Amino acid sequence: FLVLVFYLAMVYSDYTGYPFPTAPPVDPFAKIRVDDCGKTKGCFRYGKPGCNAETCDYFLSYRRIGADVEFELSADTDGWVAVGFSSDKKMGGDDVMACVHDDNGRVRIQHFYNVGQWAKEIQRNPARDEEGVFENNRVTCRFKRPVYVPREETIVDLHLSWYYLFAWGPAIQGSITRHDIDSPPVSERVVSIYKYEDIFMPSAAYQTFSSPFCLLLIVALTFYLLMGTP
Repeated sequence: FLVLVFYLAMVYSDYTGYPFPTAPPVDPFAKIRVDDCGKTKGCFRYGKPGCNAETCDYFLSYRRIGADVEFELSADTDGWVAVGFSSDKKMGGDDVMACVHDDNGRVRIQHFYNVGQWAKEIQRNPARDEEGVFENNRVTCRFKRPVYVPREETIVDLHLSWYYLFAWGPAIQGSITRHDIDSPPVSERVVSIYKYEDIFMPSAAYQTFSSPFCLLLIVALTFYLLMGTP
């Protein structure tokens, strides 16, 4: 018996210096590639000229993968980022996919339907292959949803063209609240998943010199400075 105890003690001492096996690491969130925009996927960028998926106020990309459409969303927020599919440019009666940062640090993909100015969560969620991350005060996510779905009011067929509504804002205990800006950006025309474009929309801070009045003012001021008396 003493020999057995001695043997077990020696075996145990040999293994205590080695750590137990650990679970394999979880694959990190693959960064959104913007050099593919307009080529192998369509993109919308809202913010500073030249911004990318990590610096735009809002970013969205879409591309077809078999019978699915893959979406990538990112926004400068600690709450939520969403895209809505609408038959017009107004909020109301829209199919909405949102990526929501909850109190546990996770980013969940949720499905909503806009009832007037209020977003109602829908339990039937068409999203799959979901992944998301909250880093550098940004919510970023990636998911797929089918191109074709059975006819239902709250889920649109993506093979048809829709206006895209872009929104983001804070969340309270994992529940979305009102979007950050009063008039969130909207695509100028209906979007087709069969056409890849790279569209930039300047945020309010960069729209100052784009209006006709401001351009006229700049021309008049330049003319005054050039023609003024020495």
